[in-house]
Amino acid sequence: MKIGVDIRPLMDKEYSGVSWYTLDLLTAILDQDKINEYFLYYNSGHDISSRMPKILAANVKTVSTKYPNKLFNYLLQNVLHWPKLDKLSGGVDIFWLPHINFASFSKNCRKILTIHDLSFLIFPEFFSDRKNFWHRMINVKKIISAVDKIIAISENTKKDIVDNIGVPAEKIMVVYSGVGAEFKLLDSNDDNLKKIKDKYRLPDKFILNIGTIEPRKNIVGLVQAFDLMAQIPKFQDYYLVIAGSSGWKNKEIFKAINLAKNKDKIKIIGYIEKSERTYFYNLAEIFCYPSFYEGFGLPVLEAMACGTPVITSAVSSLPEVAGEAALYVDPNDINSITEAMQQLAAREELQKLMVVRGLVQAKKFSWKKTAEKYLEIFNQKI
Repeated sequence: MKIGVDIRPLMDKEYSGVSWYTLDLLTAILDQDKINEYFLYYNSGHDISSRMPKILAANVKTVSTKYPNKLFNYLLQNVLHWPKLDKLSGGVDIFWLPHINFASFSKNCRKILTIHDLSFLIFPEFFSDRKNFWHRMINVKKIISAVDKIIAISENTKKDIVDNIGVPAEKIMVVYSGVGAEFKLLDSNDDNLKKIKDKYRLPDKFILNIGTIEPRKNIVGLVQAFDLMAQIPKFQDYYLVIAGSSGWKNKEIFKAINLAKNKDKIKIIGYIEKSERTYFYNLAEIFCYPSFYEGFGLPVLEAMACGTPVITSAVSSLPEVAGEAALYVDPNDINSITEAMQQLAAREELQKLMVVRGLVQAKKFSWKKTAEKYLEIFNQKI
């Protein structure tokens, strides 16, 4: 069987959730499947081959076109419905889109689409005008109606698809994301822990947040909650460390940081490589992720796998993913976040309990399991 894969999510300079999802899952699929042929497709008007990951296997071929992206997306794919991506990829039997994107296919090609979340429909105010324009132009409902199978990364995302777009539940299969084996509890004497701490000048005690700096992540609420906690004498040795790419509509976030009474205890790291995230998790006392909405919330499980106690929101997919291994907060209530931070920082027994529960919870998820589910779907007859 010939399987086409849209690897356009791997074109980003700085990888975020969907990019890592695509690469980690594709790697796990190819580790298991040595029989089917895979055609990995991307388009770019510039030569970006040097930054595309090198996926080397006997049953893998990379296919690329060189149209300017705006021309390719808005005119060729969206208006003219040409070229057909499955034909560009050698006439594949199945084409998998790991993310919603502009795409046109032949009638007989079986199409599988992964949907991570519908935040752009439910919370358009969290996105820039440019992002919202892109989502309107792509016509999500039309794309969804044209595919044969939808994979949702959580039950919450499946429910959102059914409720907001009216897709029959039987068309959607839930397949959970995985957690990479690189995320693990390290020996406290690991030399790399000191190297990372020194490199980024990390404090001895800090609360960590990792994610794109944009409104949906509720970083304003995180900053304000930490600022309240830092005013209490027994918590004055705590810092807040925020790591991640600078996203969109984040002026209010940086304004909140500048207005904080304890802004000298708030450290903005910027983007960090995936290879360094494990050390950040291990060095942190607490991982706090009070997001307003998540399709899955992978950083929560990554932190758990590294033995870091987790605070997260009791909304969307987060309780489904974190189970009984996190302290839950109302993301709209600053005091709720502050109280959880104080409670976890002050109670050593609670910290130990959350660490044990987190390690157990994280082990339920792996890219190997995710890949097995995908291969079952690829091999299904429709």
